[in-house]
This record gives sequence, structure tokens and C-alpha cells, in this order.
Amino acid sequence: MTVGWNEDRAKEIIAGFSDMEGAALPMLHALQDEFGYLPDAALLAVAAALNLSRAEIHGIVSFYHDFRRAPAGKHVLKLCRAEACQSMGGEALARGALDRLGLDWGHTTHDNRLTVEATYCLGLCACAPAAMIDGRVVGRLDAETLDDVVREARAS
Repeated sequence: MTVGWNEDRAKEIIAGFSDMEGAALPMLHALQDEFGYLPDAALLAVAAALNLSRAEIHGIVSFYHDFRRAPAGKHVLKLCRAEACQSMGGEALARGALDRLGLDWGHTTHDNRLTVEATYCLGLCACAPAAMIDGRVVGRLDAETLDDVVREARAS
């Protein structure tokens, strides 16, 4: 992942998808993979390349939860909000963690160490409630386990 927006690099990435049908999602994912988030300049560049309006690209980005409009913290914690996790107390667990951190969904701690995002199914329904920290899944969460995950992420 590159640090900071680079228009020339973005143009290279976009050009790599120029002949692809339905290129918007692959372009956006590639840009986010490169820069860590999608700044306004990325949406404008994709819109121009695909001859779409900025509003159309914004609609795509706001619909899919995996796209970020601001840089994430050093660690990303995704808490599952799907039905199985909800039925096992995941919503209350998540709300408690967010309250203890003083955050809302999609926000980052003041020390930039942890971003908390919602996700809608990690495929661990039998181990609900579940989370993912930096790509590593954690099942059968309780408040103590979740606090340990948060503490570990913020300490590193």
C-alpha cells in the first residue's frame, strides 16, 4: 500500500482496467488496495475514465461497506452485524466496545491505531458472534475476548 494519493499512479491503475467491461468495482478496489482509501480525487478519476458521473461512482462506493473514504488506522477491526451474530448478542457486544472506545462505526481511535468497521457475515455463523482483525477471524466473542483483541491491536 502506498502512503498518500498519487495521481500518476492512480492513472496507471485505472488504465489497467480500461478495456474491462464492468470496470468500476475492480478499479475502485485496486485504488483502495494501493492507497488504503478512496479520496475524492479517486472518485473523479474513475468517473472520468468510465464516462460516468461522480454521483454514480459515489453510489457504488457508499453501497459497498468495504470501501473507505478516509485512511484507516494501523489495525482494522470488523465486527459482524449479520443475523447469526446479532442473535448471539453481537450487537450489544459491538455497541459496548464502540462506547468504550468512544467511536462510531467506521471511525478510528485518536491514536490512529484502530478503525472499527461493520461487516455483514464473515462465514462464522456457527461461532457467532464473530469479528476480523487485520484479516484474522475471531469467533465466539465475548466482552473479555473482544477487549483483549482491541487492547492487543492498540498496543502494537
